[in-house]
Amino acid sequence: MSSFEQERLRESAWQLLDNYQAESAFFFASPNHTLLAQLSYVDLISQTALPELEQRVNEALQRAERGGEVNPVVVGALPFAPDAAAYLALPSRVAWAGPLHAEAQPYWHNQRLPHCNIEPMPAPEHYKQGVAQALAKMQAGDLQKVVLSRSLQLTAEAPLDVNLILANLARNNKTGYTFAVPLPTRRALVGASPELLLARNGNQVIANPLAGSIPRSADPEEDARRAAGLLVSPKDLHEHKVVVDAVAAALAPFCTNLEVPSPTVISTATMWHLSTTLIGELNADAPSSLGLALALHPTPAVCGTPTEAARAAIREIEPFDRGFFTGMVGWCNAQGDGEWIVTIRCAEVVDQSLRLFAGAGVVLGSTPEAELAETGAKFRTMLLAMGIDSEGEVA
Repeated sequence: MSSFEQERLRESAWQLLDNYQAESAFFFASPNHTLLAQLSYVDLISQTALPELEQRVNEALQRAERGGEVNPVVVGALPFAPDAAAYLALPSRVAWAGPLHAEAQPYWHNQRLPHCNIEPMPAPEHYKQGVAQALAKMQAGDLQKVVLSRSLQLTAEAPLDVNLILANLARNNKTGYTFAVPLPTRRALVGASPELLLARNGNQVIANPLAGSIPRSADPEEDARRAAGLLVSPKDLHEHKVVVDAVAAALAPFCTNLEVPSPTVISTATMWHLSTTLIGELNADAPSSLGLALALHPTPAVCGTPTEAARAAIREIEPFDRGFFTGMVGWCNAQGDGEWIVTIRCAEVVDQSLRLFAGAGVVLGSTPEAELAETGAKFRTMLLAMGIDSEGEVA
């Protein structure tokens, strides 16, 4: 057993969560393991646009190895826009553990945070107008799909506790990926994403795109009907196929073999999603996990297709800069292994302010009312972590 594996086994996943401090740590919990990286001193790889990022990261990891570090890793977040700066770092210490929910969960009462005023951006009616505008572009032949998002600005009566938000998310999120990234200007990016963009382990690569969604129902019979209906919905299956085809096309040049099975349905606490898990065997000269993730980003699941036309529609219709929302969060080590998840079901937090994001894929057959309802349901992951359980507050 390597020293790296031994260190992983010495740690408790829940203790790593308890040790998280928003100002100085990166936290990442997946179905396979839990990671806590201390950023008390860092070699920042920031102010770098995405096309040059992989080279900068490889150089930083090589410097760390020459300096005597054993299996150094880079951790952090990448933005949606290709010309925006990434926020990545070489941590001073990385502690690993197994999956959070493979261990007995300590008793926890989902604690409510301070009361917040909620302001939507754009207003619900304006969001529906944006969906109608996108549908008109599709009918004119300019687009096949575009993902349109909206935001909620929450302002609290007292400073928000990022540690508590992360703890609530981690304890509620038993199947996906929970993360927290410190950002410049005292901000923190926190979330609970259901979607793996890409993982590399040796010569194996896995991608798990999600596209085609429907909100869960509190009634078990209706909930089951929604899941079954999603799996045969022509509109949702088309939306899903567009994403899977794009991911497979991007990975194929790096693989000697790539398996693309039929879609299945997976669930979170608030949503049903169509899901396909692609598994490939990589070529000997395939790039690192970060390089592969950059080759996929952005998938049609968060942008649309054709990519540049969808980007242009997003810039025209959305009244805000996405920043790190629909980018990616994760890690990459010196051997090229790593995991990168899609930055959804997330929020940026600073002082008494929290900004949530949610998006929905618009294709021919979409309706403004349904896409508004879908984004409202997706907001609930973060709202539940805040102790807010009222769908009416986010309509």
